[in-house]
Amino acid sequence: MGFQDRKDFPGVPLKSSDLKEGKVLFEEWHPKAKYAWDTGVAIGKFLQGLKEGKLLGRKCRECGRVMIPPRMFCEWCFRETDEWVELQDTGRVNTFSISFVDRDVNRIEKPLVPAVIEIDGASPGMGILHLLGEVGETKEEILQKVHVGLRVQAVWKPAEEREGAITDILYFKPLEGKA
Repeated sequence: MGFQDRKDFPGVPLKSSDLKEGKVLFEEWHPKAKYAWDTGVAIGKFLQGLKEGKLLGRKCRECGRVMIPPRMFCEWCFRETDEWVELQDTGRVNTFSISFVDRDVNRIEKPLVPAVIEIDGASPGMGILHLLGEVGETKEEILQKVHVGLRVQAVWKPAEEREGAITDILYFKPLEGKA
């Protein structure tokens, strides 16, 4: 028994020709849907810190972890974190990649070097994903300079240009002579 034959669903099914011939009222709708994103307490304060040229983390007194990006709850202890901690704007490369496409997936000549930076003052393994800069313009130059464990420091936008975004840090550059 087909859908049309069922008596408990009265009615006549539509055909595509019904729409084309105007037998059915059809109206296109183009809503102006706008949305907002609430950063929440932890990321909101983290972004405000960036605007001020500071890296902020959260500390859990129970397990002692210092987390960046900050969280209001410790996923190890399952409890609220306790305090804000200002961290250094230096760290070590945990991992990195050499990318010949930009964030819009366009091929680029000069590669980007995204890296996970473990921030000094945060717990081991805690860090942020950001770009490395001043590391060369070819794959070969980059591979000569960049390695896991490389000491780096944030290069900030001028204070008057900061807006409270991760891009307030332009990139992380190698700290010369620091192992």
